[in-house]
Amino acid sequence: MISVLATVELQAGCREEFLAEFRKVVPLVRQEAGCIEYFPAIDLETGLAAQPALRPDVVMVIEKWSDLDALRAHLVAAHMQEYRQRVKPFVSKTIVQVLQSAE
Repeated sequence: MISVLATVELQAGCREEFLAEFRKVVPLVRQEAGCIEYFPAIDLETGLAAQPALRPDVVMVIEKWSDLDALRAHLVAAHMQEYRQRVKPFVSKTIVQVLQSAE
Protein backbone atom coordinates (compact mmCIF):
# COMPACT_ATOMS: atom_id res chain seq x y z
CA MET A 1 0.00 0.00 0.00
CA ILE A 2 1.13 3.56 -0.68
CA SER A 3 -0.13 6.82 0.75
CA VAL A 4 -0.35 10.13 -1.05
CA LEU A 5 -0.52 13.58 0.53
CA ALA A 6 -1.32 16.27 -2.01
CA THR A 7 -1.15 19.87 -0.84
CA VAL A 8 -3.32 22.00 -3.12
CA GLU A 9 -2.63 25.72 -2.75
CA LEU A 10 -5.55 27.77 -4.04
CA GLN A 11 -6.10 31.28 -5.28
CA ALA A 12 -7.33 33.45 -2.39
CA GLY A 13 -10.97 32.90 -1.52
CA CYS A 14 -11.56 29.95 -3.90
CA ARG A 15 -11.62 27.05 -1.45
CA GLU A 16 -15.38 26.43 -1.45
CA GLU A 17 -15.58 26.53 -5.25
CA PHE A 18 -12.64 24.13 -5.47
CA LEU A 19 -14.18 21.76 -2.92
CA ALA A 20 -17.50 21.75 -4.79
CA GLU A 21 -15.69 20.47 -7.90
CA PHE A 22 -13.55 18.07 -5.88
CA ARG A 23 -16.59 16.49 -4.25
CA LYS A 24 -17.98 15.68 -7.71
CA VAL A 25 -14.96 13.53 -8.59
CA VAL A 26 -14.62 11.70 -5.25
CA PRO A 27 -17.21 8.95 -6.00
CA LEU A 28 -15.53 8.23 -9.35
CA VAL A 29 -12.08 7.98 -7.78
CA ARG A 30 -13.28 5.71 -4.99
CA GLN A 31 -14.54 3.29 -7.66
CA GLU A 32 -11.12 3.07 -9.32
CA ALA A 33 -9.20 -0.20 -9.06
CA GLY A 34 -6.74 -0.01 -6.18
CA CYS A 35 -8.28 2.99 -4.42
CA ILE A 36 -8.39 2.37 -0.67
CA GLU A 37 -9.03 5.89 0.58
CA TYR A 38 -9.51 9.30 -1.04
CA PHE A 39 -10.76 12.48 0.60
CA PRO A 40 -10.14 16.22 0.98
CA ALA A 41 -9.17 17.75 4.32
CA ILE A 42 -8.77 21.31 5.58
CA ASP A 43 -6.94 22.72 8.58
CA LEU A 44 -8.69 22.49 11.94
CA GLU A 45 -8.08 24.99 14.72
CA THR A 46 -6.83 22.96 17.67
CA GLY A 47 -4.78 25.31 19.83
CA LEU A 48 -1.91 22.81 19.73
CA ALA A 49 1.46 24.54 20.03
CA ALA A 50 3.04 22.41 17.30
CA GLN A 51 0.37 23.29 14.74
CA PRO A 52 1.25 26.10 12.34
CA ALA A 53 -1.17 28.89 11.45
CA LEU A 54 -4.34 27.86 9.65
CA ARG A 55 -4.20 27.93 5.86
CA PRO A 56 -7.57 29.13 4.52
CA ASP A 57 -6.47 28.66 0.91
CA VAL A 58 -5.10 25.11 1.16
CA VAL A 59 -6.79 21.73 0.73
CA MET A 60 -4.97 18.52 1.57
CA VAL A 61 -5.95 15.48 -0.47
CA ILE A 62 -5.33 12.29 1.48
CA GLU A 63 -5.13 9.11 -0.55
CA LYS A 64 -4.27 5.44 -0.11
CA TRP A 65 -3.67 3.15 -3.08
CA SER A 66 -2.96 -0.55 -3.32
CA ASP A 67 0.20 0.09 -5.35
CA LEU A 68 2.00 2.54 -7.59
CA ASP A 69 0.37 1.17 -10.75
CA ALA A 70 -3.08 2.00 -9.34
CA LEU A 71 -1.92 5.55 -8.56
CA ARG A 72 -0.49 5.96 -12.06
CA ALA A 73 -3.78 4.77 -13.61
CA HIS A 74 -5.66 7.25 -11.41
CA LEU A 75 -3.52 10.13 -12.60
CA VAL A 76 -4.42 9.55 -16.26
CA ALA A 77 -8.09 8.60 -15.76
CA ALA A 78 -10.46 10.59 -18.00
CA HIS A 79 -12.47 11.92 -15.04
CA MET A 80 -9.27 13.24 -13.44
CA GLN A 81 -8.23 15.02 -16.62
CA GLU A 82 -11.67 16.65 -16.82
CA TYR A 83 -11.57 17.56 -13.13
CA ARG A 84 -8.14 19.20 -13.50
CA GLN A 85 -9.49 21.44 -16.26
CA ARG A 86 -12.47 22.47 -14.11
CA VAL A 87 -10.32 23.40 -11.09
CA LYS A 88 -7.44 24.97 -13.01
CA PRO A 89 -8.67 28.56 -12.36
CA PHE A 90 -8.68 27.91 -8.59
CA VAL A 91 -5.29 26.19 -8.16
CA SER A 92 -2.03 28.08 -7.82
CA LYS A 93 0.24 25.15 -6.87
CA THR A 94 0.10 21.44 -6.05
CA ILE A 95 2.73 19.48 -4.16
CA VAL A 96 2.42 15.69 -4.10
CA GLN A 97 4.17 13.39 -1.64
CA VAL A 98 4.01 9.65 -2.32
CA LEU A 99 4.87 7.63 0.77
CA GLN A 100 5.42 4.02 1.72
CA SER A 101 5.21 2.48 5.16
CA ALA A 102 8.42 2.50 7.18
CA GLU A 103 7.25 -0.30 9.48
